[in-house]
Amino acid sequence: MNTDDRPGALFRGPHAALPVTLPPGPPWRRFGDRRPERPPYIMRPQDIDIVNTSLHLRRPLLVTGFPGVGKSSLAHAVADDLGLGDVLHWPVNSRSVLSDALYRYDAVARLRDATLHQHQGTPSPPVEDYITLGPLGTALAASPGQPRVLLVDELDKGDIDLPGDLLTVFEDGAFEIPELSRHSNATGQQRARVGLARTARHRPPAANDAREAVQDVGDVVNGWVYCKEFPVVIITSNGERDFPPAFLRRCVRLFLDDPDQEHLASVVEAQFAEDLAAADEQTTAAVRQLITSFGQAGQDGRLATDQLLNAIHLRLSNVALDPHVLEAVLRPLDDADALT
Repeated sequence: MNTDDRPGALFRGPHAALPVTLPPGPPWRRFGDRRPERPPYIMRPQDIDIVNTSLHLRRPLLVTGFPGVGKSSLAHAVADDLGLGDVLHWPVNSRSVLSDALYRYDAVARLRDATLHQHQGTPSPPVEDYITLGPLGTALAASPGQPRVLLVDELDKGDIDLPGDLLTVFEDGAFEIPELSRHSNATGQQRARVGLARTARHRPPAANDAREAVQDVGDVVNGWVYCKEFPVVIITSNGERDFPPAFLRRCVRLFLDDPDQEHLASVVEAQFAEDLAAADEQTTAAVRQLITSFGQAGQDGRLATDQLLNAIHLRLSNVALDPHVLEAVLRPLDDADALT
């Protein structure tokens, strides 16, 4: 079959010069001004029980598992299910420090504005105008009765001392902003209002979204932020290193295992319910075969569930799934050949 005639062909090689309208991407790869509707998050009953345990105890939920099992997505599922608004996201890397998550002070902007106002002979803006709470600071500053969901993503990538630093803030339920403490001591001003972090996946609410808007400023008293409503904290880890026992003791731990065939079928049904309902028997049989093939391929190396979803999206979009295409989409994550 000529490349131009293959089902789903968009790119046809050099100098094709044919105008092509790209079809919609998978639901999880569509972006726009509205908050995307996520499909139901499928979990085993025993895993749901552990999530509820952390909610009752108001303890951080430490979620471990192999890449692609849905660790980060769990935070968004909890926020959606409980009506707690958008998730506050702190992606951790080797350079992350606790202050990044607590607050940001723009000293350069303050110095620039102070110089400008001095030349103009006008008062400079207050110091709190240059302070914005980070995702953790915003979560701790939530109003009573309005907890936020905080996702601390891939904590195991951070510095070895970061879990202990994080634990101190969780246990104290408070943290200091030194710039405001010094200002309070110098002026006697007890209260300040500072900006809050925007959510990493912020979208304007849909017209039928009944959830209340969260506050856009936080209270600081004598330079301190005091927690009034402990957030729902979900910490993810890929198991790249161990955490201190003191940290583990204060977390509720959940290991998300790789999904079995039945679980995979439920995930696929939730993600593609409308498409599968409209599909013919040949297509649904092909989808079932993909689920089976996915389980078999996973025996030789790690696969992420979204790799299966990608393959099924291609099949439902009538893209030719030749062996080399499936090999590219369902390539094990620990396949060394994929890196060469």
